[in-house]
Amino acid sequence: MWIAKDWKDYEVIDTSGGEKLERWGRYILLRPDPQVIWSTKKNAPEWKKLNGHYHRSSKGGGEWEFFDLPEEWSIRYRDLTFNLKPFSFKHTGLFPEQAVNWDWFGKIIEERINSGRYTSEKPFKVLNLFAYTGGATLSAAKAGASVTHVDASKGMVTWAKENAVSSGLSDAPVRWLVDDCVKFVEREIRRGNRYDGIIMDPPSYGRGPKGETWKIEESIYPFIKLCTEILADDAAFMLVNSYTTGLQPAVLSYMLNTLLVKKRGGRVESDEIGLPVSSNGLVLPCGASGRWIGENS
Repeated sequence: MWIAKDWKDYEVIDTSGGEKLERWGRYILLRPDPQVIWSTKKNAPEWKKLNGHYHRSSKGGGEWEFFDLPEEWSIRYRDLTFNLKPFSFKHTGLFPEQAVNWDWFGKIIEERINSGRYTSEKPFKVLNLFAYTGGATLSAAKAGASVTHVDASKGMVTWAKENAVSSGLSDAPVRWLVDDCVKFVEREIRRGNRYDGIIMDPPSYGRGPKGETWKIEESIYPFIKLCTEILADDAAFMLVNSYTTGLQPAVLSYMLNTLLVKKRGGRVESDEIGLPVSSNGLVLPCGASGRWIGENS
């Protein structure tokens, strides 16, 4: 398992009864987690010191209950700053487990750029699809890449821009686009644009800005296949994330090997990603990631 273990401003303190107890900076939140199917003793004192608790409804959805929590605050990861605010369906605007992937592709980008094969006229280009509030975008930009950030939600793109400003990356070479990811990639194919790295964090289910429907089990394989057409000939990587139970690491490996390794070479590695639980030394699983690494990376 790939574990995001280098956080200082975030931790999973404990888990029990379908919920995870987390510290986000100075604030303690309690949120539902479908992976937490166990009920263990709640010995950590933070169980009684909550700043916010998301209660799931038996009818679907749920609502926040706040105890002395600001409307917005920020935390840092390495040199990046993320603005947080609790919003619909339990989210805060950040998936901390993804930090293990940020570090992985950030190192690849830095090594490629340091090799001297890229210039200001020919930068290392990264495409971040379903880009949410920009964690991966900022990590790639910080490593030196020129990034195209695409998300169907205008609100999420605005939030990502705010995170860029907070991280001192307001002048970084980032294109911020509100668009349907599938249609954007189709247009990039027609335009002949190519990317050195592609990141995608697709939802299990979603709708584009014009009502386009996305169901990951039906859509992910043809979408990855589409994206292979905009990878540069000497592309460095492709990263596919999944929070859907059916898309296990072996499924991601199978798709990436079929679509990329057989045609381009390179190698694939896939695994679960997780977060350490500080109260007991165990690890909370948080989905899976599939990584294709190009021949020259």
